[in-house]
Amino acid sequence: MGNLQAPLPEGMGFISLPVVDFSLSHEEISRAILDAGKDIGFFQVINHGVPEQVRRDMEAVCEEFFAMPAADRESFHSDDNLKPNRFFTGSTYKNSGAKFWFDCLRLSSTFPIGDSKKDWPEKPEKLREVFERFAVQTRGMGEQLLRLLSEGMGLQPDYFEGDLGRGNMNLTLNQYPPCGDPEGVGLPPHCDRNLLSLLIPSTVPGLQFSYKGSWFTVETMPNAYIVNFGLPLQVVTNGMLKSIEHRVVTNPKESRRSVGVFITPTWDCLISPAEEFLSKESPPIYHAVTYREFYDMHGVVKDGLSSVLTISHKTAI
Repeated sequence: MGNLQAPLPEGMGFISLPVVDFSLSHEEISRAILDAGKDIGFFQVINHGVPEQVRRDMEAVCEEFFAMPAADRESFHSDDNLKPNRFFTGSTYKNSGAKFWFDCLRLSSTFPIGDSKKDWPEKPEKLREVFERFAVQTRGMGEQLLRLLSEGMGLQPDYFEGDLGRGNMNLTLNQYPPCGDPEGVGLPPHCDRNLLSLLIPSTVPGLQFSYKGSWFTVETMPNAYIVNFGLPLQVVTNGMLKSIEHRVVTNPKESRRSVGVFITPTWDCLISPAEEFLSKESPPIYHAVTYREFYDMHGVVKDGLSSVLTISHKTAI
């Protein structure tokens, strides 16, 4: 499906996201990224140049990590949300007593990664080596995507290569165990607080996004990345690009796993509408806040809605 302008079926159906094909011409890729960003900010990338073996190795180590004895995983466990490297499960979100049906290994690093990987788990044996290779390749694809997006918007190609895209890189391994409860939630509705999310999705359906009041299940393509824009991109472009709510639902019989790499701003980066997107006809609709403030505001999930979106509408962040 090239875009979501055509009428969609009622919610909960399977939807193929817009496709960005890196084998096309420079101009065609830029236009496809921009079109998807203006529509829903979600799309799939094919022919992206990340070797299949790099992805397969990552998926294998992910499976190996979650198959380790509980004691090995628990040695890396922490409920401290401010800890950059930790394993956690059934996380309780701030100001919400709800439990969600997932396990997550979240890692952080500088970029280039360098000695940061010394803070990652020592088990499985090849975890650090495989993770670094995967993260470098995936982030490289993401940076290329941001350059093409910049050109599509008439900006300098390196527009996002300063503070907006030079915060610590985050990497997550998520596992959603089988859940027989039809109301089971893997992750609640939210918008991403990073600049750009690059995801290897599970072959088991479960990722859903909200569009015009209905939820739709993403139908994935083989060997594709799912990419979505985070809220900082929506703010910086003064609402031209979209960051929409998405969630993960559980499967009653099968586990599902996903791997994500996230490009983020630096903590002190000012997140505000950029001058390039402002005019007399298009005044700023968001206030300026640092990324640290922005990040903290995102940390509250209330009544199933993204707190950042709620705050954006109420106080125009």
